[in-house]
Amino acid sequence: MSGTRRDFLSGTVGAMTATALSARFLKATPARAGEGKTGLKVGGCTVELEEGVRCGLDGVEVRVGGPADRLEISRPEVRRQYKDRMAKTGLPISSLMMGLLNDCALATDPRAPGWLEQSIDAAHDLGAKVILVAFFANGDLLGSDGRVKESDVDSVVSRLKAVAPRARDAGVILGIENYLNAEQNARILDRIAHDSVKIYYDCFNTGGTKGYDVPAEIRFLKDRIAQFHFKNGPDYLETGKLRYAPIAAAIKEIGYRGWIVLETSNPSHDAVADVKRNAEYTRELFA
Repeated sequence: MSGTRRDFLSGTVGAMTATALSARFLKATPARAGEGKTGLKVGGCTVELEEGVRCGLDGVEVRVGGPADRLEISRPEVRRQYKDRMAKTGLPISSLMMGLLNDCALATDPRAPGWLEQSIDAAHDLGAKVILVAFFANGDLLGSDGRVKESDVDSVVSRLKAVAPRARDAGVILGIENYLNAEQNARILDRIAHDSVKIYYDCFNTGGTKGYDVPAEIRFLKDRIAQFHFKNGPDYLETGKLRYAPIAAAIKEIGYRGWIVLETSNPSHDAVADVKRNAEYTRELFA
């Protein structure tokens, strides 16, 4: 497996340096809107750190890179660049996204456990607290008949259980995002039985795509949710078919404190303007 203890420990020093730089920058920067009484921060995963400043975001989610023996995010020079950019912009990296698992499924790809380890070590070094572990396309845990792929779930449970202690030691949560409903996901979490594995809840994937009752699911999962994705298909958050006011009410009810990450579309074809609009709407929901 990739990612040695020496790499992990050396990464700790880098994380401390990045934290100090960001803290120094933020002392001279006004507090952002997401850092108020709600305890929520609004991030994005469709813009870069520099654009995130123009969008008024509190941080961004970044990808770990494509399939390779060594992930892009695991390279020290790549993380140094991210640390420099975080220091310059004053924005943190909220989370890492393992989108490559949609093509190279965690359940079956022999490289996937190593990728998890590399991503955990990188998240620790960058100060990101959550890693999105994706299960779509080739990695989908639902078959074409709508039934759970039990053999794939068995493999996923085994692999996540094996790496969970490493995530705990790094202070990182592995957030699984998929098309399963809340009860199916809860059963997976019960089998893994580790606080470092939770749900990364994408409201549109569950409500807009699968038709699940999103507020009810949120209330069911409660503190087993690590982080949220907000989007509304091709539309703005307030104009699409998914209604976000009841969703926000459920999030408030469970006392969630953390990141709302925008994975929104660009109806106007101006990414910065559209993300800014969706960020402002999100903050209005929780004002």
